[in-house]
Amino acid sequence: MRADSPEFLHATQASYDAIAEAYAAEFPDSLAGRPLERALLTAFVDLVRAAGAPKQAPVADIGSGPGHVAARLHAFGLPVFGVDVSPRMVALARREHPELRFHVGSMTALDLPDQTLGGIVALYSIIHVPDDQLPAVFAEFHRVLVPGAPVLLGFQSGDEDGHERLTERFGQEISLDYYWRTPDTVASHFTRAGLELHACVLREAVDGEKRPRTFLLARRPAVVAGSDGL
Repeated sequence: MRADSPEFLHATQASYDAIAEAYAAEFPDSLAGRPLERALLTAFVDLVRAAGAPKQAPVADIGSGPGHVAARLHAFGLPVFGVDVSPRMVALARREHPELRFHVGSMTALDLPDQTLGGIVALYSIIHVPDDQLPAVFAEFHRVLVPGAPVLLGFQSGDEDGHERLTERFGQEISLDYYWRTPDTVASHFTRAGLELHACVLREAVDGEKRPRTFLLARRPAVVAGSDGL
């Protein structure tokens, strides 16, 4: 990571490097036992196919962690790769899913050319991004998506925005900020970045979760035939 990267990225990287093995053991597959999330992933796959992106345009799992979401997308037959800020998480994902590509990178500055992705999945990966960095993240999503390509975003939610910092997890010393946001807060950032909202799904907290989950499906607007630039 570049020395001039935002400080939260350095803290997030160091924290997940410290807890990578324990985290992967505790959460080997965050979609197991979650039928709603799996249904939304299936809907995302259908939207990718319906968008008609070039066959060489892969899907990116941003904040891929141990790699289980990317593996599910691969099982659907989509070309997919993962991006995570933690080198140790990337190493674990490569070990568990050697047939897939995983790279170290930041969602604030994706190392990708413009309009190269057929879709983006980002489940629980914006939860460490400060408010002032969200516009840059969603601007990057818009930049790298081909026209018409979808985004599936998942995040902890609530009736109001909030924030807390953890200094210990899995017995390791960390410095990790967690942000939860209302659906309207995140949706407004989406629209300001030029992404079109397709659906918003709110799931109540289950199985000891502290907060509800919100899922947004959006897309980069499709190019209309005959519009300027064609």
